[in-house]
Amino acid sequence: MITYRATVDVPVKTCATVAGWLGAHRRANDARPWQRAATCWAQAVLVLRWFKDGTSVRILARDAAASQATAYRYLHEALDVIADRAPDLHDVLAEGHRQGWSHLCLDGTLVPTNRSAQRSATSGYDLWYSGKHNKHGANVQVLTDPTGYPVWVSPAEPGSTHDITAARTHALPALYPAAAAGMPTLADKGYTGAGIGIKVPVKGHDLHIDHTAFNRLLIDLRAPAERANALLKNTFKALTRVSVDPYRTTQIIAGALVLLHLQRGSR
Repeated sequence: MITYRATVDVPVKTCATVAGWLGAHRRANDARPWQRAATCWAQAVLVLRWFKDGTSVRILARDAAASQATAYRYLHEALDVIADRAPDLHDVLAEGHRQGWSHLCLDGTLVPTNRSAQRSATSGYDLWYSGKHNKHGANVQVLTDPTGYPVWVSPAEPGSTHDITAARTHALPALYPAAAAGMPTLADKGYTGAGIGIKVPVKGHDLHIDHTAFNRLLIDLRAPAERANALLKNTFKALTRVSVDPYRTTQIIAGALVLLHLQRGSR
């Protein structure tokens, strides 16, 4: 077997921060933390390699000198610890008001997952299959600041869930008061009918010049937000296909946002 050295495109400060979180978690929950198979640093490297490069758990277990079952347990534990630091929507909106954001942008994305056999209890269709994207995955709502940088992600819903349905469940109740206070949310036509304060393009052909100008302005303002989903998925290869339980996508996407913010502050 040939061995070689490799690097992970993650600032050392980010790894140290994650290792610190894991250490605090162990001290609070482990009866005998000294009996762990790997150190907090090794566990942090394990989860960061999985996020950044999508490295298989078998290889992660080998490199950490742990069993594959232990590596899976460490991975899921680290996902929970990191995801717990994800920003709360109300805190994000409060910070937006404090900084004077002119608007927010909301968009949905599909995080691809392995095929799930789960069926809808009412209609019997494939719950995790997205007809819009023609693939299996999880629907996640992503909120960005005016520059297009992702500031909040919703819990994941099965891929068959429409964007507006997911938004009504996780985002709109908080976005309405924010819009009333002067910070509206811009979205695409998939959110038509979302309600007052959620600005969407006007549908139809041969529109009045006022509606045409409104649509053009909305498109231009939303343009920077188009990079948010690409930023998350291009930074973390684990988001290109989730091979664990698709319901874990909630912790995975939240963890990716936390790490993205950490890396931004470490550069």
